[in-house]
This record gives sequence, C-alpha cells and structure tokens, in this order.
Amino acid sequence: QVQLVESGGRLVQTGGSLRLSCAASGLTFSSYVMGWFRQAPGKEREFVAAISWSGGRTSYADSVKGRFTISRDNAKNTVYLQMNSLEPEDTAVYYCAARAGAALSITATGYTYWGQGTQVTVSS
Repeated sequence: QVQLVESGGRLVQTGGSLRLSCAASGLTFSSYVMGWFRQAPGKEREFVAAISWSGGRTSYADSVKGRFTISRDNAKNTVYLQMNSLEPEDTAVYYCAARAGAALSITATGYTYWGQGTQVTVSS
C-alpha cells in the first residue's frame, strides 16, 4: 500500500521560511517523479513544483520560482519543499504526489498517489 505523509506545515509570518517533508512508502521511490501541489480555500489545487527520479530536473510554478526549492533524498524515500520569503498568498494545504514515468507533469491528474496534506498559513 502506497503512503505519502507530509509534515512541516505551520503558522509563519510573512517573509519567513518553512521546509515541508513528504515521506513515501510502499513504492519504489527512486522510480517516481514527485510533485508538490497546494490548494487554498475556495480555489482549485495548483501545481507548485516537481522533481525527476534522480533530482536532476526540476520544474516550478512561476509564482514560487526563486523562492521555493524542491529536492529529494532517495535513500530516505523523502521529498522536500524548502519555502523562503513566504507571502500570505502562499497560505494553503500543501500536498505531495507521485507519478510513474519520466515527465514532470504540472497537472494534478498526472499524478497517481497523493498524501493527506499539511497546512501552511502565512500571516501578514
């Protein structure tokens, strides 16, 4: 059974930093593209970042480019999202997701497995 468990979300002030983690089990982690998505109240789930099997390729939404960094540790079956210079607009539930194949999909439908999410709240 595949499980993705996010952690690290909390309340933070504008300009602050957070690192989210997503621990995976039940799959061959190093064979999966991993992605981060977020969903704010009343809005659709949106792409944040994705990373290839080896970590050599990454993709970011324009809204987070230069502020967020996705990385992975295949030995620990964990993907990370380092978030810097946080803004109130970053407030959302953050989800990690996994997909087979090599493409760094930016659509939610491109991912097979999902975590339960972790809440990030940025206060102004």
